[in-house]
Amino acid sequence: MSALTREAIENALSRWTEPSLGADLVSAGALEDVRIDDGVVHVGLRLGFPVDHYRPALEQGVSECIREATGAERVDVAIDWAVASHQVQATLKPLDNIRNIIAVASAKGGVGKSTTAANLALALADEGARVGILDADIYGPSQPRMMGVAGRKPDSPDGKTMNPLENHGVQIMSIGFLIEEDSPMVWRGPMVTQALTQLLNDTRWEALDYLVIDLPPGTGDIQLTLSQKVPVAGAVVVTTPQDIATLDARKGVRMFEKVKVPVLGILENMSLHVCSQCGHEEPIFGTGGGERLAEQEGVELLGALPLEIGIREQADSGEPTVVSAPQSRAAERYREAARRTAALLSRQDSAGASRFPNIVVDDN
Repeated sequence: MSALTREAIENALSRWTEPSLGADLVSAGALEDVRIDDGVVHVGLRLGFPVDHYRPALEQGVSECIREATGAERVDVAIDWAVASHQVQATLKPLDNIRNIIAVASAKGGVGKSTTAANLALALADEGARVGILDADIYGPSQPRMMGVAGRKPDSPDGKTMNPLENHGVQIMSIGFLIEEDSPMVWRGPMVTQALTQLLNDTRWEALDYLVIDLPPGTGDIQLTLSQKVPVAGAVVVTTPQDIATLDARKGVRMFEKVKVPVLGILENMSLHVCSQCGHEEPIFGTGGGERLAEQEGVELLGALPLEIGIREQADSGEPTVVSAPQSRAAERYREAARRTAALLSRQDSAGASRFPNIVVDDN
């Protein structure tokens, strides 16, 4: 216990690690104001990521930290947040109506990337951000069904642009809105990449803090177009724990590094199978694969998500876990991963100064 002074309060907060930022609030530049009035401590925080849902838990954590360190009887914590545009590839600049684009990739199919992307978008919206999701999997669009808007069509006010559909508080665009659900896309690479850029640029997105792009598996045409023509602020790579999945996920991480898109971190999906009958947890795909990959590649592990039958059922029904079971442990894990993603992005350079060299992609 120390004297109740501003210095003591700042010292206490400098020793407390905020879970989403992975850093203390002082070094992260989040501490905006400290005042002491008649023995009452007033702390003002300003964060660069959304925390509407998380605010009570953060207030409690900060208050307990200060009380334990100083003996203060009352601590009032005021939290504000605002999302800024962050640095993208040097040859591009953020879009006027989209502050940040986050690419969700896997480099391998079957790891639950689309379900993860949908729940991350919904979790960011749940925290108060304005969020959109772009389904860039031209050959196998799944977001219309997952987001509960299958069978609906976007309208075009001018015959040239489209309004995104909206559900669960998220703006949505997909090639799946423009074709029949069971129609195959028999297109060559150039047609696919043109479709991606048109879906992005011809959609009338409304003042988004984040646009989550659900990429197809692999490291091909779509990913290369994304890196060259789309201003991406950061990427999230989804994997499962087993070696065969992390091998491909490693390629995804290195692909983004090669094209100068910062990797915000690794999300390990299906880390534990949870039995729907007894609740028994079993790591049927192995353990620690995502953590090892993150450590070896020098990036963050954003979270570990469970393998539960409910997650699949909820996505198939058009109401993913974050909206259909918001109090569940699975939903909270998605929210933790989304906050961690947004918090890490908030610590990157803001748009302006050139951070990356020009993109050069070769065959070597």
